[in-house]
Amino acid sequence: MTDTAHTLGASATLWELLERRAALTPDAPALVQAAASGRHDRRLTFHALRTRAERTAAGLHAMGVGPGSRVAWQLPTRLETVVLTLALARLGAVQTPLIPYYRDREVGYALRASGARFFAVPGTWRGFDHTAMAHRLAARLPRSPLVFEAYDALPVADPKAPPHLPPPPTDGTAVRWIYWTSGTTSDPKGVLHTDRSLIAAGSCLAHALRLTADDIGSMAFPYAHVAGPDYTVMLLLYGFPAVLLEHFALPESLSAYRRHGVTVAGGSTAFYSMFLAEQRKDPARPLIPTLRLLAGGGAPKPPELYYEVVRELGCQLTHGYGMTEVPMITMGSPDDTAELLATTEGRPPAEMEIRVVDGEVRLRGEAVCAGYLDAEQTREAFDADGFFRTGDLGHLTESGHLVLTGRAKDIIIRKGENISAKEIEQLLYRHPDVGDVAVIGLPDAERGEVVCAVVEQPVGAAPLTVEGVGSYLRGVGLSVHKVPERVEVVDALPRNDTLRKVLKYRLRERFGGAAAAPRSGR
Repeated sequence: MTDTAHTLGASATLWELLERRAALTPDAPALVQAAASGRHDRRLTFHALRTRAERTAAGLHAMGVGPGSRVAWQLPTRLETVVLTLALARLGAVQTPLIPYYRDREVGYALRASGARFFAVPGTWRGFDHTAMAHRLAARLPRSPLVFEAYDALPVADPKAPPHLPPPPTDGTAVRWIYWTSGTTSDPKGVLHTDRSLIAAGSCLAHALRLTADDIGSMAFPYAHVAGPDYTVMLLLYGFPAVLLEHFALPESLSAYRRHGVTVAGGSTAFYSMFLAEQRKDPARPLIPTLRLLAGGGAPKPPELYYEVVRELGCQLTHGYGMTEVPMITMGSPDDTAELLATTEGRPPAEMEIRVVDGEVRLRGEAVCAGYLDAEQTREAFDADGFFRTGDLGHLTESGHLVLTGRAKDIIIRKGENISAKEIEQLLYRHPDVGDVAVIGLPDAERGEVVCAVVEQPVGAAPLTVEGVGSYLRGVGLSVHKVPERVEVVDALPRNDTLRKVLKYRLRERFGGAAAAPRSGR
């Protein structure tokens, strides 16, 4: 780790990190906002980032934001968003980030449950009027939050006058962040984090990836995701810049990666697959010539995908394991063997304890959240020894690497036999006529559940049948009782808007009411 990381105390704050980095390398680039045309790219050095954040903090303070104020924000990945969140960190406010794609249900619940007194929105963004939604929701609350726009302009103090501010916060263990799990069939959960838990996650992630000041990172995911501050922590600890992409799409975003010489990219499994698909359009030309590392997590990674990335993109791939409640649990290291990088989620840092109880992965460490807004949910989430119950199933290898075998709810119970959806998915991913796949269990009166494979096919692929899929899986050694009884082909698997994870609950809703007889097709 750098000197900055070594000198951090247990109660370090995010603002303290920014001040130290601005003092160490004030003129080094920190953030680059990539525009459609390079002529309109915008840049901030670490010194400028600190200065703008402090001026914005003064402007917010003049609006009434102070230590402990609850501030919600729903903003895209922009310089202004990073500045705003650091300004709130300077004030010691409690901030609740919201993914820009959330709408009335999720946003309304978060505003009500968090008790937000202020709400920053981007105005009309990508065709949707966030300001109108904010005012509509605010009118339904017992006490309306102050709504303000923060897309291309932030509240700032007079630049000619010294900023009038309270002392910066000194306790990094106070809860100052409320993140939200994505609600599926129930309300979202408000996840409580501290500066310290986010710093612990970000510092361990950077150390695992072996990043240096010579790297150029990238943030193509929504900054409101818990990965936003974690990535910021990496920049502040190691002093390298990141390219911000307000909206990630390929091939449109490639020019920004190439223009700025990005060395580290990624996000999740879906991002790897998107980069691969682009590379395959022109195999002879390196997609991003400077790219040395793809890294991410948040969704299962088929082992074969690792080898495809290394072989075709010509870079390393390190995949990890994290969640909103614990942003960094394990991470593959560039020093690991190819087999370990392909088949495991990496190792935990020294600060993370992993315990496997009845197959369930449980965690204890500094990066673990402080619980949930709902006290009852907190009690249910931690065991008697203070370990967080993830709901994920897995085991540790002799080398200390973690292998995940699926979610507890992804275990399909067919005629009393437990079947891992992940095992079938990884085998089907290798099928030449399968682009991506999600395996789910569907209710069945006779068998309890039946196995259903929902498949995206690449362009030009041959039609899939239940018989053909079954023959393929038996040929690669899958036990007969695990072979899918149903195959459904879809144009696109439903995914969330953050790390593009497949939403299996939607597939269960779509196909769960249909007859369980063997079938294939749309």
